Amino acid sequence: MALRTQFQNSSEIGVFAKLTNSYCLVPVAECEAFYSVFEGELADVIKVIHTTVGGCRIIGRLSVGNKNGLLLPNSTTDKELQHLRNSLPDSVKIARVEERLSALGNVIACNDYVALVHPDLDRGDRGSAG
Repeated sequence: MALRTQFQNSSEIGVFAKLTNSYCLVPVAECEAFYSVFEGELADVIKVIHTTVGGCRIIGRLSVGNKNGLLLPNSTTDKELQHLRNSLPDSVKIARVEERLSALGNVIACNDYVALVHPDLDRGDRGSAG
């Protein structure tokens, strides 16, 4: 089933949310209509977590993950990292990576089996989580 939603007049919902088979990340903001779509459809299946990454609401653009792991840019604060560790399932490995290309959601596409990465991504970060 496909549902339509917007985040504060933007239809680019992938910029603001990260959805995997084991968790959903949405930004902390006053946008009840946006959250209600995710929580209404997913609350019985997976946890919907309200967070920021580096103080930003563009969760989907800054993070990349699957049911096994979540990669976050170095700009992620210790408080945000701890909140995610406390909120995500224990099976999800979380890593904060030092990378020049910090919009990880823009430079890595992955599912639970494979990841496709931007050619300029630092080789040391490949395979960091899950």
